[in-house]
Amino acid sequence: FKLFSTVFISLPLVYGSSCPVLDCWFVQERKGRGGGLTGATSQEKSLLRIRRDAHSLGAEAQRQPASDISPDRVYDVTDPAATLCHPALSAPRGSIHKPQCEINPFLPQPSTLKWATALTDSALSPVYLQADWLSVSLQGLDGQLIQSSIMRAPTATKEPQVILSVSSKTVSVKSRLGEPVLLDCGFWTDSSSPLSGSGFAVEWRYQFRGDGRLVLAYDGKTDRLAEMQEEGATLDFEGLHEKGNASLILQEAKVRHSGTYICTVFLPYLLAQVAMDLEIVEPPSLSIYPSPLPLAVPGQVVTVHCEASGFAPLSLEVSWEFTGADGTSRSLGSGSLTGHRQAWDGTYSQRSKLELDTSKLDLGRGGEVTCVAFHSGGTQRASVTLNVIGNVTPSIEDSMAMVGVALVLYGLIKLVSWTFISGNK
Repeated sequence: FKLFSTVFISLPLVYGSSCPVLDCWFVQERKGRGGGLTGATSQEKSLLRIRRDAHSLGAEAQRQPASDISPDRVYDVTDPAATLCHPALSAPRGSIHKPQCEINPFLPQPSTLKWATALTDSALSPVYLQADWLSVSLQGLDGQLIQSSIMRAPTATKEPQVILSVSSKTVSVKSRLGEPVLLDCGFWTDSSSPLSGSGFAVEWRYQFRGDGRLVLAYDGKTDRLAEMQEEGATLDFEGLHEKGNASLILQEAKVRHSGTYICTVFLPYLLAQVAMDLEIVEPPSLSIYPSPLPLAVPGQVVTVHCEASGFAPLSLEVSWEFTGADGTSRSLGSGSLTGHRQAWDGTYSQRSKLELDTSKLDLGRGGEVTCVAFHSGGTQRASVTLNVIGNVTPSIEDSMAMVGVALVLYGLIKLVSWTFISGNK
């Protein structure tokens, strides 16, 4: 891959002219009598009043906290890049739906991961770390945004400043098989912080039902990728260094890609991460056999099979319908469904069998038998024609037509007979 310098340019992500006041929960572990952590957690209502510089508060940001919020949990946050001012974090006035916000104490420490250890090659911790550090996790309205920010406040103050922000606008993604997938992840660092000039690292990790694996890891300080890298996964390295674009690109979606992806950005002693979900959705292909169906006679049992193949995820419902010659449709049930089979590419197949007993079902002269498959990727249908011959009660119109044909035939016979007799005289 192309080599780049280790300089990262912090670009402000300005979303709008006003910044919100965020209602949050401050969550931390309880301390026991001896000062140790008990494992239990406590929750306190908190308020974040966002401003773009340390010397101003907008009209909204001057809002006084509610009576059930302790003054110790009101923070006046300086956010130079307005990373906390995204429209998805501003609830309409009077709305009961609000962004989700959680604040936790944060402890700066060097990373032990080999792609991030170069960020803290010095054994000394800078004096800059001697402060109160907080981590803020946010989820925007309607799943538009997820964000994680690390903030630093001078000791014993309630005026933190955003140092690192990581966000994603692809909270939940669906993709068809074989298509390229982009999982958004962007980050910003405060250029005035002494930690922002020492490089960065990015890690993408996959999790699904307890299983996890490293997808990609990149050391931005030494410009190296980790040796373990998933095939077909890459980054836009130029955008990464110039714009903080750490988005993951999967060149070809496969069933095994469905799961949760975690984007983590490292600075010296700091990290922030966001998680997003990817689901590979492929609708089934349907086939009915035998096709065409053999002619059926009253009392005969006709067996029809419907095979759904190449679909993902696993969940599938199958039903059968019959449409008569008069256009009337009715349900024939779900038939008997076999278990799932998994193909080499991870997709699934399943078969349904329907037995049509012409002695119990009023199928008339036949009609159209349809297999319907309901799947998250879309509803699919396949049909085949059924013809029933034999003892079928004719309609009044058919009876009248048959009488008419009989009279015509009788007349022709009489005419031929009379002509023949007359010719022999």
